[in-house]
Amino acid sequence: MSAIEPAIVTSSLSKRYSGSKVYALQGLSISVMPGEVYGFLGPNGAGKSTTIRLLMNFIQPTSGHASILGLDIVKNSARIKSSVGYLSGEVALYPKMTGRQFLKYMSDLQPPKRASYVTELSKRFGAVLSQRIGSLSKGNRQKIGIIQAFMHQPKVFILDEPTAGLDPLMQEVFFELALSAKADGASLFISSHNLTEVQKMCDRIGFIRRGKLISEQTIADLTASASQTFHIHFAQAAPMLELKHIPKAKVTLNSPRSVTVLLQGDMSPLFAVLARHKVRSLDRREVNLEEEFMRFYKDDKK
Repeated sequence: MSAIEPAIVTSSLSKRYSGSKVYALQGLSISVMPGEVYGFLGPNGAGKSTTIRLLMNFIQPTSGHASILGLDIVKNSARIKSSVGYLSGEVALYPKMTGRQFLKYMSDLQPPKRASYVTELSKRFGAVLSQRIGSLSKGNRQKIGIIQAFMHQPKVFILDEPTAGLDPLMQEVFFELALSAKADGASLFISSHNLTEVQKMCDRIGFIRRGKLISEQTIADLTASASQTFHIHFAQAAPMLELKHIPKAKVTLNSPRSVTVLLQGDMSPLFAVLARHKVRSLDRREVNLEEEFMRFYKDDKK
C-alpha cells in the first residue's frame, strides 16, 4: 500500500438488519489516512458500533464496500484482523483467565514485535494481571482490553469507546498511547460520545446521527464553532449590558450578581468584559456533545 493511500476507506457503506425497514447505517463514505486519528461521534444507537462491526466483518454490509490497508473487509477479513488493533465497546474477555494468562494467550496467537512491550503497557496502566478477569472492575478489564489492542503495534486501530470505565489518570495514559501510535504512522478510528476526549487526540471528527454521517470537521473548525457554558459570580451587580453585547453570546441572569453565559466561538470578548470587573468565581462547563449535535441537526438543511 502506498504511503499516501488511506488506511481505512468506506464507500456508501450501508447496513439494514433483517426484518427492519430502517438502515442502521446508510451511505457512509469516509477515509482515514496513515498517521491520522479519526473520531467517530454520536449518541447511543447512532450507528457507531454497527460501523465498527462492519469494518471487522462481524456483520456484512447490505450495500457499499470498505477496505483496510487496501484489503476488502469481506474478502480479506482474516488478513485484516491480523493487522488491526481492535477494542470492542463491551470488553468481553475470558472471565476464568487471569489477565496475565489472557495476554499470554493473545501473544501466542499473534506474537508482538517486542515481547517487552506487553510488560511496558501493563506497567503504564497499572493493570491487575494476577486476578481472574471475571473478578475485575470494568476499569481494570478495560485496561487489559487496551493492552491487547496495542501490544502488537499494528498500523490500524479500531477502538470502540476506549476510555469507558477508566479514571481520569488512566484516560491520560490512553491519550498518550494513542498519540504515540499516531506519531509512529498508525491510523486510529475511535468511536466515542465524549467530545472532550476526542478533542485531545483527534485530527478530524465525523458526526453520525440515525445511521447517517451529518458532518465532518477538523478539530480546529469544531473548536471555533463550539458553544461553551460559563457560570460567573461577580462581586458587584452583573454587567448585563456589556455581556449582552458580546457576539454570539446568550446571557441569563440567575441573581443580581450571578450569570450564565452560553458562548459560541471566540472567547476573548467575554474575558475582556470580565477583566473590567471583579469576579468572585468562574466555572466553565465542557462542551456537551448532545448540545453540539442539536446544533448540527438544526443547521442541517438536507
